[in-house]
Amino acid sequence: MKTLVTYMSQTGNTKKIAEAIYEEITGEKDIKDIKDVSNFEGYDLVFVGFPVQQFNIPENVSEVVKENVAGKNIAFFMTHAVPEGTEAIHSWTGSCKDIAATGNYLGTFDCQGELAQPLIDRLLESDDPQMREFAQMGPSTKGQPDESRVQKAREFAKEIQAKVQ
Repeated sequence: MKTLVTYMSQTGNTKKIAEAIYEEITGEKDIKDIKDVSNFEGYDLVFVGFPVQQFNIPENVSEVVKENVAGKNIAFFMTHAVPEGTEAIHSWTGSCKDIAATGNYLGTFDCQGELAQPLIDRLLESDDPQMREFAQMGPSTKGQPDESRVQKAREFAKEIQAKVQ
């Protein structure tokens, strides 16, 4: 079995989770930035990771998945600034299921990542009170994803791989 771990990362949060997942995968495997992936050919299992942007999957990630997921075993991992269990996360994981509709969707892992200071600054300047409120969470995200979240990502990798072996 050959596995691809591909991801988009802007601040390092998603890359950190991608590397943890990659380390746990047994067998033949590759890890690549999503901008270096043109298709999923030759892979039996694909993990796709991204930071949540504007409350959704980044468009470039969505496009790559939609174009290549047909018939593939696929799992997602995402980082975001909100605490795990926040209601909004359900719509984000639902979006993963939607873009993977022609593949074999195996699951989604999500965890909190550190909200980057430039984003905090931009949100604080927003006219939208909800965005300013979101920026206030910034300090509570420092140091995320922490080791406990990285360990959960490793466990997720094992669980997903076991589903296709």
